[in-house]
Amino acid sequence: MGLSDKVSEVINNAKQKIKKEVSDIENRTDLSDQEKIDQIIKVFSTFCAAIAVQPIPFADVFVLTPIQGYMGKKLADIRGYNISEAGAKEVFKELAGLVGLGFLAQQLAIGAYKTVLPFLGAITTIPLVFGLTFGMGRVMDYYFIKKVKGEKIDKGALQNIFKQARAEGKQVSKENKEEINKKGAEL
Repeated sequence: MGLSDKVSEVINNAKQKIKKEVSDIENRTDLSDQEKIDQIIKVFSTFCAAIAVQPIPFADVFVLTPIQGYMGKKLADIRGYNISEAGAKEVFKELAGLVGLGFLAQQLAIGAYKTVLPFLGAITTIPLVFGLTFGMGRVMDYYFIKKVKGEKIDKGALQNIFKQARAEGKQVSKENKEEINKKGAEL
């Protein structure tokens, strides 16, 4: 099985498992919108962290970005902001730039952990990717809330939200390490 086949397999497995856990969550009446948002962000952060420890060097950008874009689509749906999945990927990239997320640096660090420093991979990659995805989920949520209300997007607020949520996400990843590793084994 070639690298592109492995990447496709990981993406398809992850999407199926994510859909199972968040399918039609925006239509559920037993959860508040905030509970839905919190669940979406945790599920996607868990899957992205689990995917990031897979032995696919430097392919994470091709795997994680579409999944993070799909997270954006689900968040937009819950907040009532009409966006396509492709549009959500563009929003993710735009917001990554606004919050100063060193997207290329993130991908290079993950790739280095898998190739040059593989013994550090699981230890450092899980909190890194979980925290970044968690932070971007919170940033996208803020963005969609502001867009729906027709309010201005404050770059400083985005950066603060990202910084705080990324730290929170790293802590949550430590508390959920077993679940993340289990998801990774399923992929």
